[in-house]
Amino acid sequence: MVELADIFRDFGPAYRDKYGPRMLPSHLAAMHAIEQCRTEALGGHLYYCPDCDETWYSYHSCRNRHCPKCQQDAAQQWLERQQKLLLPVSYFLVTFTLPQPLRSLARTAQKTLYNLLFRTAAQSLQQLAHDPRFVGGQIGMVGILQTWTRDLRFHPHVHFLVPGGALSADGQRWLRAKNHFFVHVKPLAKLFRGKMRDGLRKERLLSQTPDSVWRQAWVIDCRSVGTGGSALKYLAPYVFRVALSNKRILKVAHDQVTFAYQDGETKQQRTCTLSADAFIHRFLQHVLPRGFVKVRYYGLLAPSSRSRLAQAKRLLGKTTDPQVLPQTSDQDGQQEEKVVPCPHCGQPMTPMQHIRPRPRQPP
Repeated sequence: MVELADIFRDFGPAYRDKYGPRMLPSHLAAMHAIEQCRTEALGGHLYYCPDCDETWYSYHSCRNRHCPKCQQDAAQQWLERQQKLLLPVSYFLVTFTLPQPLRSLARTAQKTLYNLLFRTAAQSLQQLAHDPRFVGGQIGMVGILQTWTRDLRFHPHVHFLVPGGALSADGQRWLRAKNHFFVHVKPLAKLFRGKMRDGLRKERLLSQTPDSVWRQAWVIDCRSVGTGGSALKYLAPYVFRVALSNKRILKVAHDQVTFAYQDGETKQQRTCTLSADAFIHRFLQHVLPRGFVKVRYYGLLAPSSRSRLAQAKRLLGKTTDPQVLPQTSDQDGQQEEKVVPCPHCGQPMTPMQHIRPRPRQPP
């Protein structure tokens, strides 16, 4: 099976020779980490099986958040941590999408635009929800940034998971959202557009945006998604999923990469074939700036509002955390101490040698 690391190792050097001076440090670092993941370069262990006289090398992972191999258990662990934040109410998923004319600016000023997208979207939703015509109090939100479509095109948007209700200003009442309705998306979109424009003006980036974007309708989607537990299960993969998994890469032939994706409208499986350069470019545009936080909490769900969240739980009669998921085995955090089965006979293997990583080279 062809993996992303194979493509980076085969075509990455030529790509860096061609575009290196213009590449972001985060892109270079991600390529370097993925190329070395689970290879001798990162070190590891040599195991021996006395039953079948086989030796086996187990190399360390790169732990880069954009590596398809290194995010397998993280979503489940995140999901377990979110149980304490759940409220026994219906939930809504509100998605804010950055318009096409602003995406080129987002590529060149990633951290600024992504932070602004988070901040203005959260402020807009909180402001409108506080209106008595909708909910009328302080809501809670967990937001997750995603930058790709299924075929790897650049499409920055933020998903907000929101409990269907709010805590009153005096903290004495829980105000439920009316039926299966949360807020009107048209006024929310206008509010979001205005706050984004003000934010770009403060960042001195407004002159780099086309005037037409401030006259067009912006896209926001708001839908009921049922209980918090089911909604979290839907969102958890987005928290740690990378733009492309290895299993979606179908083949590499004649410097062309073919991968599979699902059409969002028809739900049919399709394929996309790109040159190696174009494929690497599409993947790298989804690499986030170093240290950027892609999951953020606001309102009642913010770390500073835990007392108000506790009050909301009391008002709702919630005494225990619902839908607590089974705890993950302690072995997940102790990879070096767990029993390693032989890949041939399944019997426990004996550790023979620790392989030190190679001296780190600059990406």
